[in-house]
Amino acid sequence: MISALHHVSMKCEKAEEFQKAKAFYCGILGLPVWREWPEGVLIDTGNGMIEIFCNGAGEPGLGAIRHFALSDTDVDATIEKVRQAGYEILTGPRDISIGPEPGYPARIAFCTGPLGEQIEFFQGS
Repeated sequence: MISALHHVSMKCEKAEEFQKAKAFYCGILGLPVWREWPEGVLIDTGNGMIEIFCNGAGEPGLGAIRHFALSDTDVDATIEKVRQAGYEILTGPRDISIGPEPGYPARIAFCTGPLGEQIEFFQGS
């Protein structure tokens, strides 16, 4: 039986993209490397992994994932770090309510990551 999301995987075509992605997730967002090998890295988000490969040259893009969300304890501080690093802020931060009344309150923000991926920062109440 499925118990959790294990990882989200992304591919880079060039070593420069790989280094930029690793710097974003590990440097700007402060996530630790769990495992690293010559053509990839697994970065620990606390309850799942982000896997980045550097062997995607010439491979067509796959799938239709709209975005992935990272749980966050301070969306405002995180999005400011992302903004200061020069990344595009798509939305927020803003407050939302999920579902029917009484609703689940949350604070969210979105940015474009180093590989063109959309990332949501999600702070639930």
